Amino acid sequence: MRLILLGPPGSGKGTQAKLLCERRQLVHVGTGDILREAIRQGTELGRRAEPYVKKGLLVPDDLVNDLVNERFRRPDRPQCFVMDGYPRTLAQAHAFDATLRQQMLSLDAVVFVAVPDEVLVRRMSGRLSCPRDKRTYHVSNNPPPRPGYCECGTALIQRPDDKEETVRERLRQYHQNTEDLIPYYKAQGLLRDVDGVGGIEEVFGRIERVLDR
Repeated sequence: MRLILLGPPGSGKGTQAKLLCERRQLVHVGTGDILREAIRQGTELGRRAEPYVKKGLLVPDDLVNDLVNERFRRPDRPQCFVMDGYPRTLAQAHAFDATLRQQMLSLDAVVFVAVPDEVLVRRMSGRLSCPRDKRTYHVSNNPPPRPGYCECGTALIQRPDDKEETVRERLRQYHQNTEDLIPYYKAQGLLRDVDGVGGIEEVFGRIERVLDR
């Protein structure tokens, strides 16, 4: 089975991708992993990508496309996989289609994990982290035993990425850049919509059902 997992930041698609890989014997293909590997190996593409990664900037489409294309041209290319975090834009989707055609592969489904924005804002902006032992909590879903403090006694912090204004900006960028993928894959008969609100196993069960239809 060859899948793409789509969803807004905080939708839990990364967790679901890993579960799919474990339970369906698929290869997890994430652009973050590909980028880190290319940088670690010091490849030409890795050297070009490194300045963007170090500054926390989005790597340009053409460079990401080249990295993914290179991964699928290798002798150990994945035959059955879940794409997580790619494609992010329509241009990347077209490039990935070309890569798959070159390798004589085709997609079986594109799963869209849908979660309303307000649920995502509550989910992400409620996260608290311990700067000492890296433990994480959530103000409502997993509160610390003592308000504002970790079990180790350290005062909890909210990471900059989890502040509400940052979360809303990430969602704005998602809607601007990624939502075009939904009608694109729907027109190809590949899109499977899944309600992403609920527990991990509950959402995974929904994904299983749409894939087994």
